[in-house]
Amino acid sequence: MHTWLAGVRSLLGRFAKAGAVCAALLSLNCTAALAQAPDTAGGEAGLKLPDLSQVRFLGMDGHKLLTIGILFCIFGLIFGLVIYNRLKNLPVHRSMREVSELIYETCKTYLITQGKFLLFLWLFIAVIIVLYFGVLSPVPDKPVSTTLPIILLFSLIGIGGSYGVAWFGIRVNTFANSRTAFAGLRGKPYPIYQIPLEAGMSIGMMLISVELLMMLFILLFIPGDYAGACFIGFAIGESLGAAALRIAGGIFTKIADIGSDLMKIVFKIKEDDARNPGVIADCTGDNAGDSVGPSADGFETYGVTGVALITFILLGVKDPTVQVQLLVWIFVMRIAMLVASAAAYFINGAVAKARYSNVDKMNFESPLTSLVWLTSFISIAMTFVISYMIIPTLGDGTQWWKLASIISCGTLAGAVIPELVKVFTSTESRHVREVVTSAEEGGASLGILSGFVAGNFSAYYLGLAMVFLMSVSYLFARQGLGGLMIAAPVFAFGLVAFGFLGMGPVTIAVDSYGPVTDNAQSVYELSLIEQVSNIKQELKKDFNFDANFERAKDLLEENDGAGNTFKATAKPVLIGTAVVGATTMIFSIIMLLTKGLTENVDHLSLLHAPFVLGLITGGAMIYWFTGASTQAVTTGAYRAVEFIKANIKLEGVEKASVEDSKKVVEICTKYAQKGMLNIFIAVFFATLAFSFLEPFFFIGYLISIAVFGLYQAIFMANAGGAWDNAKKIVEVELKQKGTPLHDATVIGDTVGDPFKDTSSVALNPVIKFTTLFGLLAVELAVKLTTQTGGMLTHLLSAAFFAVSFVFVYKSFYGMRIRQSQH
Repeated sequence: MHTWLAGVRSLLGRFAKAGAVCAALLSLNCTAALAQAPDTAGGEAGLKLPDLSQVRFLGMDGHKLLTIGILFCIFGLIFGLVIYNRLKNLPVHRSMREVSELIYETCKTYLITQGKFLLFLWLFIAVIIVLYFGVLSPVPDKPVSTTLPIILLFSLIGIGGSYGVAWFGIRVNTFANSRTAFAGLRGKPYPIYQIPLEAGMSIGMMLISVELLMMLFILLFIPGDYAGACFIGFAIGESLGAAALRIAGGIFTKIADIGSDLMKIVFKIKEDDARNPGVIADCTGDNAGDSVGPSADGFETYGVTGVALITFILLGVKDPTVQVQLLVWIFVMRIAMLVASAAAYFINGAVAKARYSNVDKMNFESPLTSLVWLTSFISIAMTFVISYMIIPTLGDGTQWWKLASIISCGTLAGAVIPELVKVFTSTESRHVREVVTSAEEGGASLGILSGFVAGNFSAYYLGLAMVFLMSVSYLFARQGLGGLMIAAPVFAFGLVAFGFLGMGPVTIAVDSYGPVTDNAQSVYELSLIEQVSNIKQELKKDFNFDANFERAKDLLEENDGAGNTFKATAKPVLIGTAVVGATTMIFSIIMLLTKGLTENVDHLSLLHAPFVLGLITGGAMIYWFTGASTQAVTTGAYRAVEFIKANIKLEGVEKASVEDSKKVVEICTKYAQKGMLNIFIAVFFATLAFSFLEPFFFIGYLISIAVFGLYQAIFMANAGGAWDNAKKIVEVELKQKGTPLHDATVIGDTVGDPFKDTSSVALNPVIKFTTLFGLLAVELAVKLTTQTGGMLTHLLSAAFFAVSFVFVYKSFYGMRIRQSQH
């Protein structure tokens, strides 16, 4: 311990000296720029919403029109609750219900622990919010005692929203998992497709409706003088909640998954063997990582993208009438997209039922694919209709269809990107089959290399697809939109991100499909239903059907492959919104630093050294984050495997003890929180350090983490998806469980686990949290510099970086595996 502390002190001493030199050099470039910073009213505290009632739409003013939108949000909530109750009341055998309730209880314990942890993390951002809105940049002409508590409250509401929809998600999914497993006993594929999709749609509609309801409340009922500040607080809160739940959930689920999977190789036991104490933790992790994480992430993504667009409109559009037109149009579009998703779900459901309800075999991916495309087409059609109805006279009278076309680029991306992802992750994919072929002769080594190939190729194709659609939006933005606002292409990119989310409920639904199908397979095995005395007669008597156990297991495994594929499709959509939307949020910082693009624009150039250095630094942070999150999984999985190997009992017992299962859950929770704490504090203080160091350095840093993060996330997510479904091909199609080929693909899958479900997916909320939090941090730095000169700001930057580096150091050296521990 003393040696470790001495090493940290030595490293800190060296970095303090290096930081002082860097600060001195950068201060030569930035003090003059900072001294010219705009006044407080130009920042986030000065964001003032226009009066929505001053412009009329469809025979009523904007305020009344959006008030009607609240009814649609309520309908969305009712939709979610109706499906929730339907799932709860579906038939299920007691043995399966008991397992799913045990999974829910462990999930609940995990979430309560995470809730307390979130409140602790909130204290960090609360300090910055108090300093910014309470001391250095209070809302103009409003008492701090009135505005500050409300802004803090909305930051808590943002966290609560992410947390609440995550809780709803695990409750729905743990109803659906046992009902899906039970439905499989009938031997028909359609019910085990329909139940997970219903669960996912319930979560998607609830999530988007709650998010939209909260944002409409701020827009309609908070005074315009500080509604903008409340939006910022709300977005930072939900971003913090999503980042924490995504990172910790991703670490938790992969510790459990790896710990459970490796037992198949070590002890030659079957998938989800009830005697394996890691299986319950794995099921909990499926919800903590693959349900809680995406639910919180989707909630935050939808809100932060909206706040980015609102901020742009308030900063980039000068005419108050145009501001109102655009704000009302965006929110009406959000409501319309909620309707489009519901309509597509019902239409696709009717077609799927007609086609598949009585068949003995179906391609589970087919109706999910048609749902995504149908939603995209309906959303695009409604985009043009609504735009024509709401903003027919905007600009020269042609902007309505140009803006609708820009949004449609994003909506189309929401369907095209999943298709491209399937090329690299589906069980039908040539890339995935290449992984299997490689592993047949070359074992795990060649299988892993083929997965790397799939991930790298996917980054190329998905990256170019996003660039193409953004380029089309740029061309439309050049057709007169510049007459309404500054930097019209930036607004267009924000609208593309907005369009990505145009089918939000369906995107969440197909993503949530995965954890239900994964859990359903586990619930079936853990229930030991085949060993229940006189089970066939009982099922015939109580539920009036003849059970087909072998057929049920085959169908559940096959459906899990479809779940894996569609879990993979949602990840690039969410990370794409982070990157495309980040351009809009970064623009807000640029507007602040350049006084509306009138000064210091030359600092956004490769000729400005701090900007270039920021571009390079962002890549370093992305690669550290990837390593830190994977290290937490590696160490936690080591401890889980160590415990399971020492305590698993394969003779004389039917299932592992509840105590042993809870111990594995405890190990997962411990390392998830340790890893999350190191990562959060390092990211938090790095954001402060770089924003205080030099503002244009910070802009370069934000651009860099977005671009590096995009490609790192796509590569890792799709490589992991390829390894996962390669294993599924061996299990379902080739029927080679327990063979050397299966062992090789299991190893590949365990490599891919932290790739696809920890590091890649968490980059989305990390990028958005850093950018949003940076809005306040960089303005704090600017304000301090104008008041005190550059020395204090640079000293604080060095101190913040020192704290960040300590936790970067701890994320490996404090987490690494020490074999002497037992």
